[in-house]
Amino acid sequence: MNSYPRPAFESKFCAPEELPARLATLARPLVFTNGVFDILHRGHVTYLAQARALGASLVVSLNSDASVKRLGKGADRPINPLADRMAVIAALQSVDLVTWFEDDTPLALILACRPEVLVKGGDWKLEDIVGAAEVRSWGGTVHAIPFEHERSTTALLERIRRSAKP
Repeated sequence: MNSYPRPAFESKFCAPEELPARLATLARPLVFTNGVFDILHRGHVTYLAQARALGASLVVSLNSDASVKRLGKGADRPINPLADRMAVIAALQSVDLVTWFEDDTPLALILACRPEVLVKGGDWKLEDIVGAAEVRSWGGTVHAIPFEHERSTTALLERIRRSAKP
């Protein structure tokens, strides 16, 4: 057994039921976003840094493995299990707290967090963002951040699969 300390980023992990207590420790305005974040790429980290710049704290909620499977991204998705995806996201400087959701949408967590800012990627229309109406109802703002780097995990996996074929 080694005696190395646990990585500091693990303190950013937050079970959904612990969210209310942990939110009390975060600076406001609070920014909330969600997604799969399966194989992290430049598009993801740019997006998360830009999201964080819209407020004082950033909460990222990840789809659980079962939730990802229901999205229809492919039978082998997610490539990385939830615990691994959480660790990679939590290690980013722009992220203050990482949680997850089992449902098809993060609406229950959005309602629990009551963020001042709700953010999704530029592939989302503002009117289609889950929780947008609710966030606006309490005076918050909703943003779809345009992609600066055209990257996607799905496209990356397709490229890998094509190159692996004989």
